Amino acid sequence: EQAYQAKIDADKAAASDKLVAKNADALFHDPASGFLGNANGDVTIVQFFDYNCGFTKRAEPRVEALLKADPNVKLIPREFTIEPAESSPIAGRAALASIAQGKYAEYHQALLMAPEHPLPTPRVFEIATSVGLDVARLKKDMEAPAIYAQIIANFNLARALRIFQTPTFIIGGHIVTQPSAQIDFPALVAAARAAKP
Repeated sequence: EQAYQAKIDADKAAASDKLVAKNADALFHDPASGFLGNANGDVTIVQFFDYNCGFTKRAEPRVEALLKADPNVKLIPREFTIEPAESSPIAGRAALASIAQGKYAEYHQALLMAPEHPLPTPRVFEIATSVGLDVARLKKDMEAPAIYAQIIANFNLARALRIFQTPTFIIGGHIVTQPSAQIDFPALVAAARAAKP
């Protein structure tokens, strides 16, 4: 029975790796996405997340620690606003709009590290002010059709990859399947690096 389960797991992993490879351009080279870390990092992590997802918020300190400890990692967060909280789509669009002001990394991390759960909508903009964003411009920019299109593109990409929950991480071309609390980010990054040709 164990061998049978192992084969099922291996088949599932191979199928999901194929989906990642098929969608690699959209995942790793989308100019409309924000990023953190090293733009030219040798290992890229893609994270599908929601600013109101408790599991995402609990994983964030470890993600930040990885980025601080490893200067060769690039993190591409993909706003996948599936939580029922009113502020989820608002925070997602505001974060994407912050790219134009060059403050995406600071704003993204501040939103995820905010203690409120769910985030009240006014806090989305208070946090924007705290990281030095021009909130009037942010509110205008986040209503741009391109921002809505990016949110839809993220949903469609998640669907194409059969991703239905947050956070979901893709490291080294593999969708990470273990619960976020159990993910050893440095080990997965090291494995991805070792697997490079």
